[in-house]
Amino acid sequence: MSQRSSYKTKQRDILLQYLETVPAVHITAGDVCEYFRSQGAPIGQSTVYRQLERLVDEGLINKYTIDANSPACFEYVGPDHHAAETVCFHCKCEKCGKLIHLHCDELEEIEEHLYKEHGFRMDPFRTVFYGLCDDCMESAGGV
Repeated sequence: MSQRSSYKTKQRDILLQYLETVPAVHITAGDVCEYFRSQGAPIGQSTVYRQLERLVDEGLINKYTIDANSPACFEYVGPDHHAAETVCFHCKCEKCGKLIHLHCDELEEIEEHLYKEHGFRMDPFRTVFYGLCDDCMESAGGV
């Protein structure tokens, strides 16, 4: 956890209040801005990005980087869980772009196997599996 502190601002407080209502949901900075616009309380985009990064540093939210073409996702984990304890893998459909978030014990076993047997530590915050989602497989006539 960074020593960059939790300098308290009104924007930080209302952002945290919002994030607490969507635990374990992946959102983008754009989603956050849109939510506040719809509530009649716009917060500047740069403020949202800055506050989200500070909350990542404080361990209150996780940040996931999917690929160079997708915005980063953020997930509220709260003060009772350290962000590094909550790992999420991702699947991205190569046809429609759908992103599927996975909290899966079996994938954590693969992560452990890669390290123990192959001396490779993967970054679960940047691990993305590419393929086709069910909807795209159905529409393509696949199994």
